[in-house]
Amino acid sequence: MIGCGILYCMPVAKRLFHVLLKVLALILDALIFLKLCFRPRTSLAAENLFLRKQVAVYLERQVKPRRATDSTRLSLVFLSRLFEWRPALTMVKPETLIGWHRKSFQLFWRWRSKPRGRPRLPLDLRNLIVEIALNNPTWGEERIADELLIKLGIRVSPRTIRRYIPENTGPRSGVSSQRWLTFVRNHAQAILACDFFVTVTATFRLLYVFVIMEVGTRRIVHFNVTAHPTAVWTLQQFREVITGEQPQRFLIHDRDSIYSSDLDAALKAMDLRILKTPLRTPQANAFCERLIGTVRRECLDFTIPLNERHLRGFLKEWVAHYNRGRPHSSLGPGIPDPGPDYQGVKPSGHHIPIAHQVVAKAILGGLHHEYRLERRAA
Repeated sequence: MIGCGILYCMPVAKRLFHVLLKVLALILDALIFLKLCFRPRTSLAAENLFLRKQVAVYLERQVKPRRATDSTRLSLVFLSRLFEWRPALTMVKPETLIGWHRKSFQLFWRWRSKPRGRPRLPLDLRNLIVEIALNNPTWGEERIADELLIKLGIRVSPRTIRRYIPENTGPRSGVSSQRWLTFVRNHAQAILACDFFVTVTATFRLLYVFVIMEVGTRRIVHFNVTAHPTAVWTLQQFREVITGEQPQRFLIHDRDSIYSSDLDAALKAMDLRILKTPLRTPQANAFCERLIGTVRRECLDFTIPLNERHLRGFLKEWVAHYNRGRPHSSLGPGIPDPGPDYQGVKPSGHHIPIAHQVVAKAILGGLHHEYRLERRAA
């Protein structure tokens, strides 16, 4: 910790040292100017002419001067206010000196405009306040202040917190609303999600796969394959799933033209509330998009379907594996539909339980396997 503090203080000390050198150089120039004020005018005129002759020699030889420091620039700017400086300027262009003057004025005005009063909160605390406000749109400054004080032991007044809360957030901005992901998580057990995706056969024919999943359990409720999807065909797929006894009350789908107004009206008659995703926002249906990616990575990327029947056959086998044999990390890990015969296994360290053996079951010709414990024969 001490070493980290020293490393943190080194850049600050270096900057302070450079500022001190500039201030000392300005003070030295001021003392030299005061000293010259007490010299006779004849001596100053002679020295001025003497220096001009030397500068002329340097200009004739085209000797490149060294780069002016900040203290030199400030000194030239201050001295230029006491005489007609344009004929005497040789080292830089007049526009450059004017630019130095403007920069000096900006620095001066920035110093005069520096806010007075209490110092700003540390950057990490400001970022934390912004993060809390964005993640909790129903919280106001007093709620955030109480959270910081009681949970984190950080005492900040609500008025100070109000300065750092982004605009158009919190109860003061009007009607507060939760994020889409928050709504989906809170109602996951009552939400169905559906989508289409495309696959190509060996003869380059396009086939459309339609999937419906339960968001809460990640279970694939239904799938089917067709070469010519229509609204009527899509409605028939929902009729095979929705019987009126299921607990789901919401359905997420995109704004594809296949989801016609008649289809949505029929779904509403089945006691389902339609949740349409925003335009060009596939992440609003993230669970179904993730499922489609899993289908491609674990099944379709390793197979070439010959026709609808062939594609439907190995998708049926893979979906059964997905629902009843594939662990899902988002479930704990767990299995979406373990079935009545499934019995959980207690962890036993790094050893196979005594009097048991591991049995493997091939899926899709050995592309995947399911493993289970089986008691050895006596």
